[in-house]
Amino acid sequence: MGELNTGKALYAMHNGVYVLKLEGEIRVPLCGTLDSFIERMFHKEALESVLIDLSGTDVIDSTALGLLAKIAIKLRSLRAKKPILISTKPDITRILDTMGFEKIFNIVTEKYPSALRLAEMPRVQCDEGDACEKVLEAHQLLMGLNERNHEVFKDVVVLLQNHTSDAVSDIPPKKSH
Repeated sequence: MGELNTGKALYAMHNGVYVLKLEGEIRVPLCGTLDSFIERMFHKEALESVLIDLSGTDVIDSTALGLLAKIAIKLRSLRAKKPILISTKPDITRILDTMGFEKIFNIVTEKYPSALRLAEMPRVQCDEGDACEKVLEAHQLLMGLNERNHEVFKDVVVLLQNHTSDAVSDIPPKKSH
């Protein structure tokens, strides 16, 4: 039996530019790690732009795509440079195109030679509640990119909203004094 490839998230920073490299299968289990890293990345003063290398990505799910969109949207709100997304595999590039990523990223389809030493992002485990919230946020971000995404993901978002509100309603209400 082959080893389950859950994917790897690597990074480096050089002159205010974060380089993120996603390898293998980038799915929900890696999203806690990615989201935590993104939050920390945006607390750095020197952040000027982000380059995301998907040339080693075999599979990427919609939750991970939503987190990539989060990077672009946050950079735009900081008036930073538009992030660069490297995608050398036609099937991954096709997904990016259908999601409307060309509006929020500069997409490059050639390999990017880099001599930077990349480190693995610190792993962050997601419990079911955290995962649900991250999946919900990611899909809401994707819905906001274009009308097609809105139609594709609206039912998923409603289901996730119901699931997360059910989880919250399991908590007993606080007693008022």
